[in-house]
Order: sequence, then structure tokens, then C-alpha cells
Amino acid sequence: MSSLYIGLMSGTSLDGVDGVLVDFSGQAPSVLGHAGRDMPPALRAELLALNTSGPDELHRAALAGNALMRLYADVVGELLDRSATPAAAVRALGAHGQTVRHRPQAFDGTGYTLQLCQPALLAELTGIAVVADFRSRDLAAGGQGAPLAPFFHRAWLGQDGVPRGILNIGGISNLTVLRPDAPPLGFDCGPGNALMDAWCQQHRGQPFDDQGRWAASGQVRPELLARWLAEPYFALPPPKSTGRDLFHAGWLQAHLDASGPLPAADVQATLAELTASACARDVQAHAPKLRELVVCGGGALNRHLMARLAALLPRVAVVSSDARGLPPLQVEATAFAWLARQAIQGEKLPLESITGARGARVLGAIYPA
Repeated sequence: MSSLYIGLMSGTSLDGVDGVLVDFSGQAPSVLGHAGRDMPPALRAELLALNTSGPDELHRAALAGNALMRLYADVVGELLDRSATPAAAVRALGAHGQTVRHRPQAFDGTGYTLQLCQPALLAELTGIAVVADFRSRDLAAGGQGAPLAPFFHRAWLGQDGVPRGILNIGGISNLTVLRPDAPPLGFDCGPGNALMDAWCQQHRGQPFDDQGRWAASGQVRPELLARWLAEPYFALPPPKSTGRDLFHAGWLQAHLDASGPLPAADVQATLAELTASACARDVQAHAPKLRELVVCGGGALNRHLMARLAALLPRVAVVSSDARGLPPLQVEATAFAWLARQAIQGEKLPLESITGARGARVLGAIYPA
């Protein structure tokens, strides 16, 4: 049976789709190819709009899901072409889809999660079996439905006994804590790039703050940072997860309206400090013995943000995932290739310490080629 799998990821940042072709035949995953596509502006705008209720949203969501699958299929095609790999050689691909609502039980007792994904269409377009719908079984078993990458993080970097954290900074930031003497922890810290990107787009017309240079030019406003960090989510104990349902442009604007006018660069500097501070606080609270923090996702490419993490965690070695064999933009896609493999093999994941589910479950629904 083939050991080749494809992982696809379009995260909360909505900047694009990353795909990897991974060989799991060795002791460590080997990425044979990486491809990515920018999110078309119209599709990005529609996916953002679908995070809140609006007219004809069921119809619009179906169309957006179809368009996203075609973008996914383009990435798969590029991966196969670049690596000269026939579709028949790939056992399955893991497709998370695009989260547009995430409201687990911790918020109001009527939890649900919704990812736009049309796995049957993707199987038709690619000729490869698709594993999708990873979150809903976990939620049904009483879990948060997210984050899911920590299970892969443990398989990837949890074998040497080093107290280590893996911090993924995408639109939302999430932390995995690998502990030699206890089960791993995994939870969402809070906003990652989403609020910084939105502010940068609004005031500079750029999709993100390259290297964090704009944030570095501003001054952190302590009173605004303290107000943001008073958000009740930050004080919740794990397991916990969040998304744009909470940390969205309206949340940001409501706080800014209460603060009075501020230079835009100062707001960006304070948003960067919010992300760094929330992550650092969680490391200090839940992983006091941590020796290394491996950062992945787009945030790992933000030099200013990485410097702030290092300053806030002086006893921890803060490194890019590049230093551990996977470039930052490949880690999450590789995680979904691995999750697809676990589902195909019928492997149950120990969910309790990460999502809070009632026990181990197989995650993902399989759509044959």
C-alpha cells in the first residue's frame, strides 16, 4: 500500500492554500513537494463575509466551497506535476476545508463547527481518495474540535524526551506542549496574524506586515494591550479553541472606539504585542519547564514577532520550524497529510488532553477516489 499522502491547508489567515506531498515510509515524514496558491481576492472576501450571517448564505457557502475545492485541486495538480507522481500513487489526501464558524461547547452549550469543504467534488477533480471533516467527530465526543495539529506535532517532535512547544501562528495561534512525563497539551492561545493582517490591509493596502517592519516602527500602548488581554477567553483553562467568531474586526474596532484616536502604527505594534504576549503567557502558565519553542505558520516569518517572543521568553530557545526539518508554511499541511493517514489506517487519536473529548476516536470521513 502506498505511503504517499497529500495534505492541504487554507487557514484562518485566508492568504492562500498550501499543499504538500509526503512520504511516510521512513521514521520521519519526508516532504517530496510543496505547492501553494494565493487566495483569489473575490473568494477571500466571500469567505470572510461568510464568517457572519448574511443574505442567501447557504447558497453562497455552497458556491464558495466549490470554488475552494477547485483551488485545492489546482494545488494538487501542481504537486503531482512537479514531483512526476501519478495520482494513482497517492493513497489519500487530507483536506481540512475553510472554517467559517467555530463555536464549541465552551461558549454556549450548543457547540458546532463548520468548515466549507466539498470532498466528493475534490475526489472527482483529483482522482485521489479524500479524507475530510476532521473536527465533527471530536466535537460529537465532547471535544473542542480543535486544534488538531498537536497530534502530528507529537509524532513529529515528541520522541526525544525534550520539553518542547510547537507554536503555530496562523490567523489564530495555537500551542502544543510536549511533556516527557505527561500527556501532551494543545489549545488555541488567541489571535495570531488575523487582526494584524486586517489592520495592515485597512491602513496600508497590504495583505500582511512584511517582517513586522510596520509594527516595529510603532509604540506599544500598554493601556490598550491590557484592555485586550482582559478578554475572558485568555483566562480560560485548556482545552479551549477560538477563531474569527470572537477575534474579528468588530472586536478590534469596539476596543479602539473606547480608546480614542491612536496612530495606526501604534495599533499595529500593540496587536503584535497582543499575539506575542498571549502566547508567552500560555507558555509560562502551562509549560514552565519548556526548553524550546518551535514556531511555524506565517508568524514564523515575522521577524519582529519572533523577536518579541524571544524577549518575553528569555529562558526558552525560540526557533523556526526550519531548524527542525519542516519549513513554517509546510507544517500544517503536513499535519493534515498525517491525519489523513491515521484515518485511512483506522488509528484512534488520544483526544482527551488536547481537545477534551471523552476518549480516543478516529477523526475524518473518507471519500474514495
